Formats: sequence, structure tokens, C-alpha cells
Amino acid sequence: MSSDQPTPSPGGALARKLNILLDTAEAEGRKITFNDVREAMSVAGTPLSRARWHYMRSGTGPAVRKVELLQNLARFFGVNEDYLIDGGDELPARVEAQLDLLASMRANKVRNFAARQLDGLPPETLLQIRDLIDEQLAREDPDRP
Repeated sequence: MSSDQPTPSPGGALARKLNILLDTAEAEGRKITFNDVREAMSVAGTPLSRARWHYMRSGTGPAVRKVELLQNLARFFGVNEDYLIDGGDELPARVEAQLDLLASMRANKVRNFAARQLDGLPPETLLQIRDLIDEQLAREDPDRP
């Protein structure tokens, strides 16, 4: 039986999770750099090279088998260790909430941008454009209110 979605490699799944955590941290106002991660891992006793961090974030390197490193990364990002160690894709509640907030913020940016650019159009036209934007956003995320 074939599947439409390929199964991500262990490295690819970890890369996705790490990048989600980095995006979430940025949404919370924390811009995390490699130096931040390297320092935290060094203090925790699991040194991390720039090359290995790159491979982990891109999913192009070998699977990370050092559980202590994954545990320390989970602590650094403030998530349960199982999120990085286990193969499951369930997002921690805080991360999921931040991603939902980001999606809403992006949708509002689209609306605000359109409103600024379309100043001077008749109200009926603006309402039609708003409805088109809302329809498109609903197609992209049917669970959006």
C-alpha cells in the first residue's frame, strides 16, 4: 500500500521540530542564535558544533542518537523531552498555541496590507476584496473561525 506523503527521515523529523521550536521562540520575542544554543549545550555537558547544529536543523546529517543532547535541547526550548526524543509529531501545547497565534497574525497582516494599499476604493469593492481574502484563508485553514 502506498502513501501520498513520504515518511520523513528521523533527521528530517528532528529538523522540522527544531525549526518549529526556533520559530516559536522568535514569535515569543526571543531570537535564538547558534551561539545561544552552543553555550547552553556546553553548560549542560553536551557540546554542539556549528556543523552538527546545521545538520540537525537541515535534516541532512545522520540521525542524532545522543539522548542527552536531545534532552538538553528540549530543556533549553522548554518542552517535554519526548517531543524531540520520540518519533511522534504531537506539538507541545505552548508551541501549538504560538503557531496558531502566528497564523492569525499573518492573516491580519494580509488584511491590513490590503486595507492600506486599497485606500480610496468604494466601500463595496473593499468588502468584496475582504470576502475574497477571507475565502482564501478559509481554504488554506478550514478550522479557522
